[in-house]
Amino acid sequence: MTIGELAARFGLPAHVLRHWESAGLLTPARHESGHRRYGETDVRRVAVILMGKEAGLSLAALRELLSTGDPMDHAGLLKGHVAALEHRIAEARAAKELIEHALSCPLPFDACPHARARIDARISEGR
Repeated sequence: MTIGELAARFGLPAHVLRHWESAGLLTPARHESGHRRYGETDVRRVAVILMGKEAGLSLAALRELLSTGDPMDHAGLLKGHVAALEHRIAEARAAKELIEHALSCPLPFDACPHARARIDARISEGR
């Protein structure tokens, strides 16, 4: 299939596939005219790249993971990413808690004892 056909299959602009090729993630075959030709292996690879992007992996991390036949060959990279995700989840939970408390507190935010304690803690951390 052509680059346009593959891009359309995934709802991507063609320049994204060209970028992934320049980043070393895709290596399409070339027609004698020089045009890119994509096969079923490329279709699967694009699906894996999209899944990796949805999981928050960078293109560099994806290139490393896909450099061997088995992404599990890079367990250290995956474990590091899990740790980063856990940190982001903890931050998101704390943010959600703060916002939910602000929504439920009948006092103005700067008069709420819970909010004031958080503000004072942030000021102390800044020292």
